[in-house]
Amino acid sequence: MNILVIHGPNLQLLGARQPAIYGSADLNAINGELKRAAAQRSVILTIVQSNHEGELVERIGAGRGRFDALIINAAAYTHTSLAIRDAIEASGIPAIEVHLSNVAAREPFRHHSLIAPVCRGVVSGFGPLSYRLALDAAIALRDAASAAPGDGAPARRGKPVAATKRKRR
Repeated sequence: MNILVIHGPNLQLLGARQPAIYGSADLNAINGELKRAAAQRSVILTIVQSNHEGELVERIGAGRGRFDALIINAAAYTHTSLAIRDAIEASGIPAIEVHLSNVAAREPFRHHSLIAPVCRGVVSGFGPLSYRLALDAAIALRDAASAAPGDGAPARRGKPVAATKRKRR
C-alpha cells in the first residue's frame, strides 16, 4: 500500500509555533512516528510539506493512480482552497483530512472545511496521534474495499464522519 501524506502551510513550524494549540512535537518527530507505524504495516509513505498551494495541487494531481490513499493536513488551506478540494476530488485517491487541533473548538472561521466533503473522513483534535489514526483508517478502508461483498465492509454513504476529541468543560 502506498500513501501520500501532505502537510500544508506553516506545519514546518510545529514544535515552535503555538505549542499550547499544536503541541511540542515538531514535524520531523511526527513524520518519524508515522514512518515507523507505516513500516510495521508494510505501508510505503511519500511525505510532502509545502507552504505553496500550487505545489500541493500538483502533488495531489500527480498522485492519481500512484497512491492508494491520501492523508492531508491542508492547514489554513482547509478553509480557503477550492483548488486543493478540486485536486483531491479529481485525483480519485481516497483522502483523509487531518488536523492536530480540534478545529471545531477553535475560531469560527476554522469550523468550515472546503475539503472535508471530498474526503472519506476527518481526524481532528488528537495531536500527533491524529496522523496515526488517519493511517489506521486508510488501511482499514483498503481492507474493507478488498473484502468480499457481505463481509460487513462499510459502504460509503453521505457526508464524511469526523473523529474529533471533544473539548472538556
